[in-house]
Amino acid sequence: MKFNALRDFLAVAERGSLRGAARQLGSAQAALSHSIQELEKDLGVPLFERGSRGVALTPMGEVFLRRAKSVVENVRRAREEIEQMRGQVHGRLAIAMSSVPHLALYPGALRAFRQRYADVKLDIMDAVYPRVESRLFDGSLDFYVGPAPADTAAGLVVEKLFDNTRVVVGRKGHPLAGARSLKDLAGAEWITSSVTYKAEEEIGPLFQQHGLPPPRLVMSSHSTLTFLTSMVYSDLLMVLPIQWTQSPLFGMVQQIPVRELIPAPPICLVARSGMPLTPAAEYFCDMLRREANHLVVPPGA
Repeated sequence: MKFNALRDFLAVAERGSLRGAARQLGSAQAALSHSIQELEKDLGVPLFERGSRGVALTPMGEVFLRRAKSVVENVRRAREEIEQMRGQVHGRLAIAMSSVPHLALYPGALRAFRQRYADVKLDIMDAVYPRVESRLFDGSLDFYVGPAPADTAAGLVVEKLFDNTRVVVGRKGHPLAGARSLKDLAGAEWITSSVTYKAEEEIGPLFQQHGLPPPRLVMSSHSTLTFLTSMVYSDLLMVLPIQWTQSPLFGMVQQIPVRELIPAPPICLVARSGMPLTPAAEYFCDMLRREANHLVVPPGA
């Protein structure tokens, strides 16, 4: 099995057609078709179903896709690791981060990283753990920074950077802005941020702990723009990490100062175990650790 065959297979799977993959790779469509046929012959199974509108992965193709991604990404990482150890500073670094490290850690880490690895291309994804777990395993992400569930999948290593706390947030002039306890907010409607696999697990236990009925979860947001816009133009409330109160974006909304302490999941660094990071990736992690060490821990965290 040739490495180029894996590259061709991934391109076809991504583009959904031989023509699109050939254009992406800058190769002839006939050569790409022959490469895929040889790969299917080698494996002894069809990887794609051909149709008038393109190609689709077979069940066997879906299984092979996960392995092929991992192989290609590991080879890429190995090449970059060797080149960076030889003093060359180019390559690619793919990272996923939730909002808290974006606000609290990323600015300082970015400045230091760009000074040392100016020619390494950064691919930054704004996301929380449930959305990126599979990408950590297939190698398309180098690491993730943000809240991580206690039952993180085997094969990943989790390093806590700092503990955290949260606040209740709503639009300026919200009718419940005068609330001073969660009990006062019992009838409100809430947005969740998809930190956990189940939305009800995000703030449900908090209300249960204080003997309150479950919160009315009416929206799940996967992006900062979505939840900010939703709060500004409605009476929806949200529980956000305290770092948001120090962000310029916080000018669009306001904190509702309830008396209860609202704990937040700790901010962690998650990567594949047994798979060393490239020097550039390890340096970025070190800069994140440095910023976390300088971070003022919120009161009560």
